[in-house]
Amino acid sequence: MARTATEWLEALRELGVERPVRIMNVCGGHERSISIAGLRSVVPANIELVPGPGCPVCICPEEDVYEAMQLALHEDITLVAFGDMLRVPVNVPKKDPRSLEQAKAAGGDIRPIASPTEAVRIARENPERKVVFFAAGFETTTAPVAAMLAEGAPENLLVLLSGRLTWPAVAMLLDSDKPGFDALIAPGHVATVMGPEEWGFVVDKHDIPAAVSGFTPESLVAGMYSVMQQLRDGRRDLDNCYPQVVRPGGNAEARRQLSDVMEVVDANWRGIGVIPASGFALRDAYAAHDARQHFQSYADESRKRVGEMPPGCDCAKVVLGKIYPNECRLYGAACTPRKPIGPCMVSDEGACRIWWSSGTRENVWEGRKRDALG
Repeated sequence: MARTATEWLEALRELGVERPVRIMNVCGGHERSISIAGLRSVVPANIELVPGPGCPVCICPEEDVYEAMQLALHEDITLVAFGDMLRVPVNVPKKDPRSLEQAKAAGGDIRPIASPTEAVRIARENPERKVVFFAAGFETTTAPVAAMLAEGAPENLLVLLSGRLTWPAVAMLLDSDKPGFDALIAPGHVATVMGPEEWGFVVDKHDIPAAVSGFTPESLVAGMYSVMQQLRDGRRDLDNCYPQVVRPGGNAEARRQLSDVMEVVDANWRGIGVIPASGFALRDAYAAHDARQHFQSYADESRKRVGEMPPGCDCAKVVLGKIYPNECRLYGAACTPRKPIGPCMVSDEGACRIWWSSGTRENVWEGRKRDALG
């Protein structure tokens, strides 16, 4: 009989591991479940749950958002994008549109969508018009984009691709001098597509325990129990705590379509920089659907220099698990979900937005500043 979250929590307390342990959860969906369920307040006090780099909206390069905005403003097209992307801010003068939402208000034909099937529908309903799908996301949203193209998209549907793989960001953290965590909860939805084996390097190369978890409190606490038990017993495994949907090898057809349609390339992550072999690009065979092949380039190279986080914004540190959201200098002050300054306050997978929505209002950085001033 499956354990309840309460039973897993009791088992976790009974393990008897007393030393401080930092457990990173990669996925924004995990962070949302942890915060909504209040798990930080009920796990043993020695366990620190650290949000990681699993928000595709947060790490989408500013130059890609800017390029999408310029296409919509200067070309006779319809631009569609996943809803969260419309509010991601870029660094521009105050007189200029600073998001796709504001570019829409300035006259661009920009529409939010929830899935690639909506992009296909809009393209078929407007056969004489170019429809550009600004496709940002990790493997779970990039795989359906690949399927859309592999199965035959309308000729007038183009893709402005900004897809990323999840694991290279974690690999980058582990290859640094100070990884910042002792165990890992790997994303169940990514493992469903790509297979749990993709996270084996955490155990094999870095001797860090890992568990693939789903999005219920039961699955998450089971993952925490697994990695804590491994630490107690002095062993290292990659445990699958989401067997309902995660299978060895992942989804073979989705992986095949990804491989057929896209190639893996070095890619820029906002606020982090270029991570080797961490992005997707369309293969030459699909150049007919590549928006970057159809229009003059609006890719402003200077955006890569200014394309870090806005002044005062610490989203990059939040994404890398170096600080908690409410330790950002702007959290809850200049930056709120209603008026986001940084991308982590935009998406419901962004740690700052999650913490704010879950009721965390105190800005720790402001408190420390007041204490320092006496």
